[in-house]
Amino acid sequence: MKEQIFIGGAWPYANNSIHVGHLAALLPGDILARFFRQKGEEVIYVSGSDCHGTPITERAKKNGVSPEKIARHYADEVKKNFEDLSFSYDLYTDTMHPFHKARVQEFVKIINEKGYIYSKEEEEDYCASCGKFVSDRELIGTCPICGAECNGDQCDKCLTALSPDMLLNKRCKTCGQKTITKKNKHLYFALSEFSDAISKFVENNKDAWRPTTINETVKYLKEGLRDRALTRQLDWGVEIPISGFEDKRMYVWFEAVLGYFTAGERVAKERGEDFYKFITDKNTKSYYVHGKDNIVFHTIILPALLEAIDPEINKPNTVVACEYLNMGNDKMSKSKGNIITVNSLLANFDSDSIRYYFILNNPEKKDGSFSIEDFIDTHNKHLVGGYGNFVNRNLSFLVKRFGGEVPKLELDKSVREVVLEAYKKIGQLIEKGENKAAAEEMYLLIKFANKFYDESAPWTLYENNKPQFDRVTSNCLYLIANIANITSPLMPKAAEKVKRYLGVKDCGWGEVFYDETVKLENISVLFNRIQPADVDLSKNAGDTFKV
Repeated sequence: MKEQIFIGGAWPYANNSIHVGHLAALLPGDILARFFRQKGEEVIYVSGSDCHGTPITERAKKNGVSPEKIARHYADEVKKNFEDLSFSYDLYTDTMHPFHKARVQEFVKIINEKGYIYSKEEEEDYCASCGKFVSDRELIGTCPICGAECNGDQCDKCLTALSPDMLLNKRCKTCGQKTITKKNKHLYFALSEFSDAISKFVENNKDAWRPTTINETVKYLKEGLRDRALTRQLDWGVEIPISGFEDKRMYVWFEAVLGYFTAGERVAKERGEDFYKFITDKNTKSYYVHGKDNIVFHTIILPALLEAIDPEINKPNTVVACEYLNMGNDKMSKSKGNIITVNSLLANFDSDSIRYYFILNNPEKKDGSFSIEDFIDTHNKHLVGGYGNFVNRNLSFLVKRFGGEVPKLELDKSVREVVLEAYKKIGQLIEKGENKAAAEEMYLLIKFANKFYDESAPWTLYENNKPQFDRVTSNCLYLIANIANITSPLMPKAAEKVKRYLGVKDCGWGEVFYDETVKLENISVLFNRIQPADVDLSKNAGDTFKV
């Protein structure tokens, strides 16, 4: 019987191009999806762009365009980035989609009817000159920590997280006038009502979480769950389906995390399947893949929302949260100018090479460090000198000496045992979300294959001992076919190329064999060596939005 797998990749914010940190956090989701599909399981893998909220409205003001134009530009760009990186989402959508808006409005109604939403008046910053309430991103003032000029949510100089009440000398960013405070009515989600339920959920599932995920979640719980504002005073966002709040919009923390379910439902509908049955089946495994700044949204807030909507809906079984990826020893920051975008990576490197590097060096349990020098070294050593060299020297030799004819299958027991053990070990690691260790095991298999080739020295056998040459080469072709199959969740393009060469058609998660009748032709190298002088990170590196 097929397993049911639900995988949600975090939704990138559609106000700028995505960078290597986003890639490192989200790539593990695609490895999981490809692996489980290869096993023959039923997979729903979704994500999308988060298109509402203040940062987008501020960006729109700066460029003199509508928020929708900004959001649509970056949502489309990011979708193409993922396609170019061979991500295999069943659906990559965005929060502007009518189905998403309608469904999250229904969720609000359900939660409200159950009594978990209430209204409250609070003091809020107001610009008399503009005649409107202003949000944290619409405020500018003095940082109380370092004295620098900053927005009302964070100081870019000292990186302190702020709230509007902490900001000194507050002014409206639009007109520059000082703000005052006035009472404003907002809706709140009663998160505190779910303290016991969430504590129980965390206790039952934390064995499938990484240490940082557990620590961040427990810390948040110990501080006590506080009710969260559901509405914001904005024009751009999902409308509130509750009378008296027509001038408000949904806070993105609410609607974006529920996007997993609006997107998943669309996938199920297209397949003619019952999504509610899928997502309430206790045997369904769910994986949520994101960076550590999103941990509590997936371990506390999303589970609480699901508990409020319908306690039968599966909450996150496995949370795959990555640490931060730094540039050298520095945290990536737009103000420092040390961010490398995915656009720039794709302009310089092969997508399989990008995928391999960011899984092999994934910041799974501690912050990682990225440098172009390390990327080039890894590519040239592992993919050119290791994997690519093993494939090329075997296949090109057969083409050159034997017209592309391959020998009959004749396997050594020891070689086969290594391959079967690799499937078992690597499969177990991927299922647990330990993709970095899985990539390391893949490279060990590649090293084993090269060692087998070197010690067997088939180039000395082809003239004087053809039967022994055929045996060695058969084992090498078997290794090539299975390395391709095992690495296909990570490097799908190279895997398909190799499988096509060798006529490999049965591509489940298990042993495969090359076609003895195949004739090798049009063989080309899998990976080209990268010369540092050929890399230009200024390619496609700037802001892609043009007014």
